[in-house]
Amino acid sequence: MIVHGAEDVALTLALAGARPVALLSAPGVAGYLGVTGFAALFAPHAALRLAILDAADAPGHALEALRAGFPQVVLDPRLAGFAALAALAEGMGAKLLPAPPPALDLARVDLRKPQGQAHLARWLDLP
Repeated sequence: MIVHGAEDVALTLALAGARPVALLSAPGVAGYLGVTGFAALFAPHAALRLAILDAADAPGHALEALRAGFPQVVLDPRLAGFAALAALAEGMGAKLLPAPPPALDLARVDLRKPQGQAHLARWLDLP
């Protein structure tokens, strides 16, 4: 899921229950919300392990995210330092991704409405 705020995170986690779900940031969110800001969305749920931060073309933000405990970070693989940062991530038990995984963008789904929740449930393959 591409999450855009605390409500997206809370509703997705509540609907997913015990099922694992990846919660991806919008493209380049590290540049405008910041690593700390995006991490704060997960703090009330102790769910940082589910977060994937998109650092776009900013290796400094990617490094900051890895140090903050993000398990996966998206970074443009064309950057000169990508391979070195990927090796560092691996050594930290994390992954540096060259592209975001396929995801449902929750900006296009109103999770406050039953049909939005039903759409999310179908995406999560819930009964």
